[in-house]
Amino acid sequence: MNTDTSDNLYEVVTYRDKTIPEKKAENFTFFDFDPTSFQKLAPLLTRDYFQIMIIVSKKIDATSTYENIRTLNKEIQIVILDRWDLEFHDPRLVLLNSRNVLSSRFVDYLPNVPVVAQNVGLGAGEIMEIRVPIGSSYVYRHIASIQQKKWKISAIYRANSLILPRPTLMIQPNDVLLTVGDPNVLQSVYRSIKRELGQFPSPFGNSIYCLVDMLKMTSKEVDKVVNDALLLHAKINSMRLHIKVINPTYSNSFEKIKSYHNKYINVTVDYYNTSATKVMKEDLKDSDIGLIVVTNQFFMKHTGTLFQTRIPIFKIGAWGFSNIKEGVVLSSNGEDIEKESSVIFDLSTQLDLDIKLYNFNPDGLNERTSLIEHFDNLSKLFGKDVEIISENKNPLLKLRNRDDVLQFIPFNSKILESNILSVFSTDMEKLYFKLSNSYQLFIPTAI
Repeated sequence: MNTDTSDNLYEVVTYRDKTIPEKKAENFTFFDFDPTSFQKLAPLLTRDYFQIMIIVSKKIDATSTYENIRTLNKEIQIVILDRWDLEFHDPRLVLLNSRNVLSSRFVDYLPNVPVVAQNVGLGAGEIMEIRVPIGSSYVYRHIASIQQKKWKISAIYRANSLILPRPTLMIQPNDVLLTVGDPNVLQSVYRSIKRELGQFPSPFGNSIYCLVDMLKMTSKEVDKVVNDALLLHAKINSMRLHIKVINPTYSNSFEKIKSYHNKYINVTVDYYNTSATKVMKEDLKDSDIGLIVVTNQFFMKHTGTLFQTRIPIFKIGAWGFSNIKEGVVLSSNGEDIEKESSVIFDLSTQLDLDIKLYNFNPDGLNERTSLIEHFDNLSKLFGKDVEIISENKNPLLKLRNRDDVLQFIPFNSKILESNILSVFSTDMEKLYFKLSNSYQLFIPTAI
């Protein structure tokens, strides 16, 4: 009576005088009789009720009252406060286990335990509140760049304020995410968010994908891209490597690829579909892919399709994966690099690469200072040293002949617009092809 603010009408059956409060609300009517008596309860059940709730102190009273009601009405919804672990097979019955309700409230206050909405929706964990720790791989990620299959970020709470999500919104340390989705998926998302740095390709996905077109690739190219994908899978925190072969031709390379199939490496051969674009789109729909490994030729031919996947692209280089010793960032656009900084630190940490930021932006000193400060902060946050090199000369001249670098590149619309006239530009993104012989990671930015 104290908490109800609706216009509902309530009729309460009680057989103890002390249960009835002295001051009664006008929308509450009380009846004094024993509800375990079928003869006494039957006249009351001739009325049209929406719902019946049973809150009694003895198990025999609860079961007897329930059986009486079900005898009189097969359809009405019944809610029982269950103190005895009752078992009824009744789709129109809700059992509120008092121990579970009480313990769940205590659990909500334990650290590192997901807070699940129990009085909203199904109450099965499809609504979850998750606090993002400082070292999470989700920190400094834009919402649009986070793969959200069977779940969604519905709201963000920051500094006691509600923020409605938008694609360009960046997740900050200690943000609280309100998520909605499949309960099992949300449990996995919770674990992923709570894990510290070193989780890439998460949050884009958990597995690596490598497409081999044996009709368009030489045996040497096939061996190289597959070997690099295997090495990458072994070194980073990927759940599974998916190798898809199309247009297969009998060769030593083909037999070798098939021999790799095991619990963690999934090798499939498509003997019918010949279109790389079509096959890749279908595969990405069915698997939790967070990274795609391609050759330079494949990237140049299918740039638009790869851009639409919104998944990071690892383009292999000419020198060999084992030669990579340094992760380099070249940008005249500090904003895009800031968006992808968590991925840069994450993958560099997993591959044990030194990080060098070549900040080439002679016309934007303030922006350059902001980017340097951002990387300095992340360096302290993740315990990963960063060498920041600020100069007016184009760093491409230094790096184009290096065989030991992995270049991190924001995968934005500039990559699609790049053409022969880009050679006259000072924009680092448009000049990515200058380092086409190097290994490159294209990281999707917010839409």
